[in-house]
Amino acid sequence: MATKAKRDIPLPAVNHGARHVAIIMDGNGRWAKKRLMPRLAGHKAGVEAVRRTSRAAREMGLECLTLYAFSSENWKRPASEVSDLMGLLSHFIQADIDEFDANDVRLKIIGNYRAFDPALVKLIDNAVDRTAGNSGSILAVALNYGSQDEMVRVAQTLAAKAAAGEIAPGDIGAEDISNCLYTAGLPPLDLLIRTSGEQRLSNFMLWQAAYAELYFTDMLWPDFDGEALAAALSVFKERERRFGGL
Repeated sequence: MATKAKRDIPLPAVNHGARHVAIIMDGNGRWAKKRLMPRLAGHKAGVEAVRRTSRAAREMGLECLTLYAFSSENWKRPASEVSDLMGLLSHFIQADIDEFDANDVRLKIIGNYRAFDPALVKLIDNAVDRTAGNSGSILAVALNYGSQDEMVRVAQTLAAKAAAGEIAPGDIGAEDISNCLYTAGLPPLDLLIRTSGEQRLSNFMLWQAAYAELYFTDMLWPDFDGEALAAALSVFKERERRFGGL
């Protein structure tokens, strides 16, 4: 008998004030090393953390959760590790797409994922298409993403429009840039979390994070869960956001 997709048990939305949270998921390798395990074991544990955290985000009422899954710099890693990561991504999509759909989750991809193997690209496209009509929360996954590359792409797009006479260079504003980003249509970024104790953005959502609150934790990504997300949101709730004003 086929098993039904897991459906979240609705919980009251947490009054944290955030709409969009992004996470730099860091520390899989260190988690595995501490346990004398291969790096792949850390990545597999990281996938389970994705499941726990994305479910908790829905239960807490977040409109959008964005996860930095594979950066444009990750190609520099050993070919065997890149292959393992692609395999885990493929398995995750196939194993969890029913759950996404059952919970009205819309999957969005940011980054140039079309550089991946054609079979994986097709799998991603099918998952995105299947959930495109869902109107609940959004799970945005950054794949082959780099913020500087994103801004170069935006500059090229707007330059082409200017050259074609579609827009005057002097009329280009922040809204025009935002509308050309991979994240166009998503809620403004409220909170950016990084795990593993590192305190840098690593070329992630540089434009979008201009007024986001930053939260760094020593916890390694495979240990992250709903409780850790709630702790970050609790800190966020206490922050005073002035957006450059008084």
